[in-house]
Amino acid sequence: MATKGNVYVIDDDAAMRDSLNFLLDSAGFDVTLFDDALAFLEALPGLAFGCVVSDVRMPGLDGIELLKRMKAQQSPFPIVIMTGHGDVPLAVEAMKLGAVDFLEKPFDDDRLTAMIDSAIRQAEPAAKNEAVAQDIAARVASLSPRERQVMEGLIAGLSNKLIAREYDISPRTIEVYRANVMTKMQASSLSELVRLAMRAGMLND
Repeated sequence: MATKGNVYVIDDDAAMRDSLNFLLDSAGFDVTLFDDALAFLEALPGLAFGCVVSDVRMPGLDGIELLKRMKAQQSPFPIVIMTGHGDVPLAVEAMKLGAVDFLEKPFDDDRLTAMIDSAIRQAEPAAKNEAVAQDIAARVASLSPRERQVMEGLIAGLSNKLIAREYDISPRTIEVYRANVMTKMQASSLSELVRLAMRAGMLND
């Protein structure tokens, strides 16, 4: 059965972690538990996209500081903050820092699962876009300086002959470079190459 998505639970209270693990696992999510925010941040670069559910009050790095750091890293992961009774000012601060929502403990199970579901659905397209943009940037970075010049010539609409003349090399050599560019950029046509160049920010003007 397909999982509904990844959820990363951060809470220093073991009983709370266990109950959330049971609840979210039963609801069809793939759950990973962390007992402090620092351990989560260290693991973050290797984690698949998912929703973070974090307690706001924790020893060491608290939920507010976690939000600040994730915002600084431009992390696409949506974050739901859990607050104790009467922590509304903290919850408001969390929302200002980018938390998608907050829940006061003790909370209704269905409300939490619905909140996570909606957070993942709303943030996923942006996270996928970000991953695609990084992938295209890596393809551009794999080009040699000469291949990049040829790609720039191609997306500027120059013919092989004109590019060859500009760099004083034979049109036959340009054809080889052009083939390399298409392979490295994973583009099957010139129009696709132009689209990729746009996504990579190479066609700003």
